[in-house]
Amino acid sequence: MIRWLAALLALSLAGCGADPVAAEPTLDGQPPIVIAHRGASGERPEHTLASYRLAIEFGADFIEPDLVLTKDGVLVARHENEISETTDVADHPEFAGRKATKTIDGKPVTGWFTEDFTLAELKTLRAKERLPQLRGTAHDGEYEIPTFAEILDLLAETNKSRAKPVGVYPETKHPTYFASIGLPHEAPLLAILDRYGYRGRKAPVFIQSFEVANLKAIRAKSDLPLIQLMDGEGGPADDPKLSYAAMATPAGLKAVAAYADGIGPYKEMIIPRSALGTLGDPTSLVRDAHAVRLKVHPWTFRRENYFLPLADKGGVDPAGHGDLAAEIRTYVATGIDGLFSDNPREAVPTVKERVTK
Repeated sequence: MIRWLAALLALSLAGCGADPVAAEPTLDGQPPIVIAHRGASGERPEHTLASYRLAIEFGADFIEPDLVLTKDGVLVARHENEISETTDVADHPEFAGRKATKTIDGKPVTGWFTEDFTLAELKTLRAKERLPQLRGTAHDGEYEIPTFAEILDLLAETNKSRAKPVGVYPETKHPTYFASIGLPHEAPLLAILDRYGYRGRKAPVFIQSFEVANLKAIRAKSDLPLIQLMDGEGGPADDPKLSYAAMATPAGLKAVAAYADGIGPYKEMIIPRSALGTLGDPTSLVRDAHAVRLKVHPWTFRRENYFLPLADKGGVDPAGHGDLAAEIRTYVATGIDGLFSDNPREAVPTVKERVTK
C-alpha cells in the first residue's frame, strides 16, 4: 500500500503516463477481436458455463477455455490441472487421499489433479473464485466444472441465431506432461472440434499453447488456426534451450510463422512498464510479427487497480476498478489484432468504438 501511494505521488508530480501512440492497422485491416479470458472471469468464477454465457452476452468474439484431461480422458476446462484454487475439492473428505505432490513442467506442485479424477467425480465438485481478495466469493459453490463438449454445445446453441458466430479459443495446458502420463491433448481435441464442425482455415477457432511441439503436431494433422503463446520471461516447457525472448525476435517470429498463425504475448512485451508501473514506448513486436503475417493477441486485460498501469488506476485499493478502457485504447493503437480480457463488459465496447467512429 505504501509503495502504491508513493507511486501515485510520483506520477502526480511528474504528470506523465505513456506518450500518445499513433494508431497502426491490424494485420488484415479488420477490427481487433475480444477474447473472453476464461469467460467473463472478472464477474463469475472462471471456466464455468455461467462465465462463458455472460461473456457471450457482453459481445465477446471468442470465449477461451483452458483444457486439461480427466482420468478417463475427457477434456475439461480448468486453469490448471491442480484444482484446489478453483474448486471446493479440499472440502470433500472422500477425496482427501487424492492430495499429492507432482512435478509439472519441472516444478513441484501440491494439491489435487484432474488426471486423478474421473469426470463423474469432478462433477461432484463446485467452482470457486480464484482471486477472492480482488473479486469476492459471491458465486462460489454455484457452478460445475464444464467439459469441452458442454462448452461447444453452448456455442452451437448460441450461434444458431447469429450471422457471425462466437468462436472458441482453447488452450492446451501442460501438453507434454499430459502426454507423458498417457493423456495427450491432440487427438481428443481435434476429434471433438471436427465433430462440432470446426474445420478449415476460416473456422471460428484458435488453438493456443505455451509449448511448441504440440502446436507443430497439430499443424501436421490439421489446418485449424494456431497461436503460439509467449510469456514475458522463461521459455516453452518442452524446449529448455528456447526462450520466449528469442521467439519474439524477427528471426524467432519467422520460425513461429512456419507452424502458427499468430502469437499471444504477455502484454508488456508490446508496451513495457517502468518500475513505477507507467507505460513506456511500444516495442517493435507487433510490427515484426505482422511482417511475417502473424496475428498478435496479447494477454491479459483486467479492470482491477492491481493489474492496471499506474496512470489508469482508480485509487489505491487493489480491488477497486480503474480505467481499463484507457489501457485497451493504448494497446489497440499499436495495431494488435485482438486481446484477452477478463472483462468483456468493458473490453468489447472499447475495442468496437473504433468501428463506429
